[in-house]
Amino acid sequence: MLIFPNFNPIAFSLGSLKVHWYGLAYAVGVILGWRYAVFLTKHYVPAFSAKILDNFVTWALIGIIAGGRLGHVFFYDLGYYLDHPAEIIMTWKGGMSFHGGLLGVTIVTILYCRRFSLPLLKFSDVLAAAAPIGLGLGRFTNFINQELYGKVTDVPWSVFFPKAGPLPRHPTQLYEALGEGLFLWILLAWAWRTPQWRHQPGRITGLFLFGYGVVRFLVEFWREPEILYPVVTMVITQGQLLSLPLVLLGGYWLKRRPV
Repeated sequence: MLIFPNFNPIAFSLGSLKVHWYGLAYAVGVILGWRYAVFLTKHYVPAFSAKILDNFVTWALIGIIAGGRLGHVFFYDLGYYLDHPAEIIMTWKGGMSFHGGLLGVTIVTILYCRRFSLPLLKFSDVLAAAAPIGLGLGRFTNFINQELYGKVTDVPWSVFFPKAGPLPRHPTQLYEALGEGLFLWILLAWAWRTPQWRHQPGRITGLFLFGYGVVRFLVEFWREPEILYPVVTMVITQGQLLSLPLVLLGGYWLKRRPV
């Protein structure tokens, strides 16, 4: 068993302003993702100027924050936020949903591409390849904040989280950081460098959706569930329920005929 390091959720302070690791991870994830997207377009999609991606950053932030927060509110704790509506905007306390953030970014991406007459599928391929950077950083800050931890276990790498009680647990935040972050980034980087993948618009987006959905669905078996649904002789978690459409949609997009 590993003892949880004594992380301070506040990265640093500037006078009365306290900068949390959670918010810092989002900021750094967007910046690194933006620069990586610029790198991809420079080498593989020269028709997309750096200015196109520069201008999209603000749109992306709106989609991530608004979608992620509202997704958490509606998917995981609607009753609580109906009783405490003022806390909906308190994102510094944590509580962001990937599936809500994905929906938010999807909406702003469609609007942005229509506004500037950009090819949607090729643009989404660029964004999909950059997304795991922010996902990995976000999951690591979940670990720092002692949230979204796993079920009780006795595996050698189990972690004792002081906020989770006296028993050691799976560090599922790190499982997801590796799976949704590092592994998925490497997989999509390989796809971008492979001509038959990058020359079929939408296929890399499909690989991202399928890869994320599978990793998230599997990790949920070890993660402490927030909401459970009975299905025939088993139960599935809210995270698995929300990830199934991504697996199906991603799988369809991977098998569809090139256009």
